[in-house]
Amino acid sequence: METAKGRKIPDGSLISYMSNMVKKDGGVNCAQGLPGFDPPLELLEILSEVAKESVHQYAPGTGFADLKKSIASIVPIKATPENFLVTNGATEAISLIYLYLRQQKGGKLSSLAFDPVYESYSNLPRIYGDSFTAFELEKDLSINFSKLEKTVKDEKIDLVFLCTPGNPLGKLWSEEDFEKLTEICIKNGTFLIFDAVYNDLCFEKTPNYNIDIEDGTIFYVSAFSKMLSITGWRLGFLATSKNHMAKLTDIHDYTGLSSPSVLQHAVSRYLQKCDHRKSYLESLKTKIHESFNLMRAELESAGFKVADTQGGYFVWAELPDKFKNSFDFAVELYDSEKVAVVPGLHFSSKAINFVRINIAKPIKEIKEAAEKISKFVLQAE
Repeated sequence: METAKGRKIPDGSLISYMSNMVKKDGGVNCAQGLPGFDPPLELLEILSEVAKESVHQYAPGTGFADLKKSIASIVPIKATPENFLVTNGATEAISLIYLYLRQQKGGKLSSLAFDPVYESYSNLPRIYGDSFTAFELEKDLSINFSKLEKTVKDEKIDLVFLCTPGNPLGKLWSEEDFEKLTEICIKNGTFLIFDAVYNDLCFEKTPNYNIDIEDGTIFYVSAFSKMLSITGWRLGFLATSKNHMAKLTDIHDYTGLSSPSVLQHAVSRYLQKCDHRKSYLESLKTKIHESFNLMRAELESAGFKVADTQGGYFVWAELPDKFKNSFDFAVELYDSEKVAVVPGLHFSSKAINFVRINIAKPIKEIKEAAEKISKFVLQAE
């Protein structure tokens, strides 16, 4: 596929494509969802201590008991440690659930996510040759639930992906809308993956969703990657009913096997020792919110239309009218100013003139990136 300017849009992840430019030639990486903040100092000190102990062999396949107990105490769902499986990041958790449900459905799975769509949700079906539906939100970013239920029925949807706050669009689902979605899923025998990776990073109050995993409809997925700024540790987890867990564990034994032993111990001890919400998360949310507000103000003054983001890592913005293709914009912006952003078309065929910008970085770096983007826009022909 080529743009109107003759640029060939590469196959594969445009997040990786744009990020690799920075890794190769330098600049500000506002493309990949990497935090620009250090992990908690207490966590790093604990890691240093744990690394000297005899904990360097395989961990139990489902995760260490102490870590699962700690997870059960911090997630906003009713669950016991036996409901949790520790995975190699949230991505493995999602892939594992997808593979399991596909097996349960006889080798085919029809899924749906909300447009614009995070890449794993649409690419897992593509890899397996399954059907996928990107469900459009209304212009005000609300959900037409009558249309949604009709789509679930007509397309025989087996699985819905939901991320809230979202990626790339930081839409935060209300408690009422979440209830409507779960009712549709239960009524139609449709499973729901609740991707809570950014749920700890709501700028204001975090909704109190009613999540009952024991009824077997909802799979809860999260990770420590964003809440503790340790994306490179690849520590995630899922929660599900005990009925699902046995078969999920069996698949995990032959795919992921286990998550890093040392890192599991370190995170477990940190959670037992520290109130991570008060000692780290509140400060992190404040920093990201401040960076979002600065980036939004700068972009809007340059002619962008910025979506109302209510949490998470990203700004989702429509380009000024003189730009017609987000891939051309992203490449030219990087060539000119060494700032990497992700073309919106990576997340939706309808987002040809949108970009995603990572704002989970120190305010100084965001200020630099915002000023360079504005400079590029103002100087562009």
